[in-house]
Amino acid sequence: MTDTMMIRDCIRSQGMKLGHVAHVLGITNNTLRCKLENESEFKVSEAEKLSKMLGMTVEQRDRCFFGPAG
Repeated sequence: MTDTMMIRDCIRSQGMKLGHVAHVLGITNNTLRCKLENESEFKVSEAEKLSKMLGMTVEQRDRCFFGPAG
């Protein structure tokens, strides 16, 4: 399961708006909301783009998006 709290914290710390993040990812605000609520999963391409946008290290990205479920 995606660590959406980590994603939200990173977005907040970067001073980004969710609408901007959704636009850069090429998804709607509602789709981003669903992903941040763990109602749907991020695609690998979205995880890559978002982690780069947020300046995550490879380790942070892997822990956030590809860590153990649960």
